[in-house]
Amino acid sequence: MTRLERLRGKMSDTNTDLIVLAPGAHMRWLMGFMPHPDERACLLLIGRDAAGFVMPALNAGDARQHTDLPFWEWRDDDGPDSALDEALKKICPQPRSVSVDETMRADHALLLLDAVPNVARSFAGDTLGALRMIKDASELEALEKNARIADAAQTALRAAIRAGITESDLAEVAKTCFAEHGSRVAFSIVGTGAHSSYPHHHTGDTAVRAGDAIVVDIGGTVDGYFSDITRMACLGEPPEGYDEVHAVVDAAVQAALAVIRPGVEARAVDKAARDVITDAGYGPYFTHRTGHGLGSEVHEPPYITATNAQILEEGMVFTVEPGIYLPGRFGVRLEEVAVVTSDGCRILSGLSRDPFIAPA
Repeated sequence: MTRLERLRGKMSDTNTDLIVLAPGAHMRWLMGFMPHPDERACLLLIGRDAAGFVMPALNAGDARQHTDLPFWEWRDDDGPDSALDEALKKICPQPRSVSVDETMRADHALLLLDAVPNVARSFAGDTLGALRMIKDASELEALEKNARIADAAQTALRAAIRAGITESDLAEVAKTCFAEHGSRVAFSIVGTGAHSSYPHHHTGDTAVRAGDAIVVDIGGTVDGYFSDITRMACLGEPPEGYDEVHAVVDAAVQAALAVIRPGVEARAVDKAARDVITDAGYGPYFTHRTGHGLGSEVHEPPYITATNAQILEEGMVFTVEPGIYLPGRFGVRLEEVAVVTSDGCRILSGLSRDPFIAPA
């Protein structure tokens, strides 16, 4: 069954008459490509029995190389209104419910909603997004490939740690390793010393000093999927209290992984990690959710938060990344990518979470 066929089954299940996507992760997952996104309205309309593109004419020729769906083209001197009206007449002339890509530009969303007034509205996350959350074998293979490359990048970065090297220098080492494995770096958070206490530190030119704790959160992309891994390192003797905090965070990771299985609510995973940190007296210093989905986007559902009652299903993939951040001192975050299996979960990284101590 193709992804489009699966989506139409979900439309039937949810009584959705029309789904409208913009260039982005949803469209790329469904179609295997996406046209260039810009200020010109480009919409993929999917009805129960027909589908097609409302496409700027200057992009249509290239897009036709990737799909045999029909096109309703529009030019800059005409605007998209007429093309959208004609497409709706053919694909879904009288929708009662429409599911809109939640990442669509606001002006394009309003253009669409003005063309289909008085309909029930929802987001594509409830339809197509629900399918994307369950990874198939090819997607899991791609995620595992990315995880192995991220392990290598972490290892290469660790080998480069020395006094005087900067956060940016270390990030460049990881970037080079990703490239050597055919991957493109997607993000790199390298924070040394007190910077490690900022969960989303902007990697800069601060030099590593003996006694620094270093947080390394990196990810890359190849084959349309992503990696995301966080490990800790120290240059020489760790700062006072570091070993205790590292052990608490690792215990939180283990507790979260232990509760993952089909039928469990996402918030139970968050609670398992958070309870360990709270019971150890560090509750106020765990300042973010426990994790997020990973796939064709770095951040996607399911989100592992204290309020998310989403039921976990086999094939879901998400991070488990609790942290403790002590302002002005250091922070510790450890991150695994977990795949929900029939009776629990497995992690994609093969790199130990044990403290890594680089020689001073």
